[in-house]
Amino acid sequence: MIDQYDGEPMAAGKYCPADKSRAWIELDRTALTSNIALLRSILPKRCRLMPAVKANAYGHGAVLISRECSRLGIDSFCVACAEEGAALRQAGIQGVILILGYTHPDAFPLLARYDLTQTLVDYPYALLLEEYAEASGIRRLPVHLAVDTGMHRLGVPAHQREQLKSICGMKHLRIDGVFSHLGAADLISPQGKSFTQAQIETFMSAAKKLREFLPEAKLHLQSSYGILNHPELTLDYARPGIALYGMLSTEEDTRDCPLPLAPVLSLYARVASLREIRPGETAGYGLRFQTSSPRRIAALSIGYGDGLPRGLSNGAGEVLLSGRRAPIVSPVCMDQTLVDVTDIPEVTAGSIATLIGRDGGEQITACELARRLGTISNEILSRLGSRLPRTFS
Repeated sequence: MIDQYDGEPMAAGKYCPADKSRAWIELDRTALTSNIALLRSILPKRCRLMPAVKANAYGHGAVLISRECSRLGIDSFCVACAEEGAALRQAGIQGVILILGYTHPDAFPLLARYDLTQTLVDYPYALLLEEYAEASGIRRLPVHLAVDTGMHRLGVPAHQREQLKSICGMKHLRIDGVFSHLGAADLISPQGKSFTQAQIETFMSAAKKLREFLPEAKLHLQSSYGILNHPELTLDYARPGIALYGMLSTEEDTRDCPLPLAPVLSLYARVASLREIRPGETAGYGLRFQTSSPRRIAALSIGYGDGLPRGLSNGAGEVLLSGRRAPIVSPVCMDQTLVDVTDIPEVTAGSIATLIGRDGGEQITACELARRLGTISNEILSRLGSRLPRTFS
């Protein structure tokens, strides 16, 4: 039973995506609840989860996921930009919302307006924020201090002790947290392990020094792979991303994961039309699909405009119909995708195709799509489009 549509409770008889949509996403509440419990179970009791709900919660729907996490006792979230944080506040999400990335100075007013916590991405940026807060009459603007421990992406370099000390003395910034990011926590090679251990030691050393000036600041370092491979770290927050949603970035990592995580998201589309194609005829764009025998082709109401990767064209990808695999033929279109259902005679107009998820004994995962396309599941999920309704089922 579907009980939500895009985050809002559904009244009886109201439009329901599973009944009438061209394509939609269903979220498994039980899977999300289980994943959260599993992640909590391996972390120290004092460590709280700060889920990454950036990129629309990796395509799952940031408001839906954040509301469900809030129901489960989570009161801190991280996003990529101020606009994502503002959208959560407008939807009623409470607690800490940490912006992990850059906010343009022209958008600084959003920080106070929506009670958002900004990351200090480097020392000059901290000076800009301090100047803005002072000029705006903001006594203590909440921020987290990012420390660069070797990834060299964002943060004040850990060896720049004078800059770190100077930031701690800024009168209009309230430094609620100190964090870094592990750049190779997914690697099990000796080189990868050595790099991660060096990052951990660098962060702990810097945090110890900063605690002299910031005794109440919360510390956090681990995202999904850091949680799984270094659960013993005694920190205040952990920032699960892809693991929260029930998988890791690759099929191999997901298979070898020490926790029985369960995928939260399934993606469906409806068969809009069927037609018989005679030998020698073509279908779709570019004359890329030509039949040598009679074929039965179904048009699905989903395309790359919904986030279905065009790289799955011309037999590179499959969908599930009636518990069987049907190959994608011809190039994926913006709004439709053609599949060959010659060997699945029970398919009719209105049948439901599974693009990510399980149908009978078959399953297509985001990790499988990632393998076929030479990327990671994070990218597959986060590109799912905004016109796909999202529901908890």
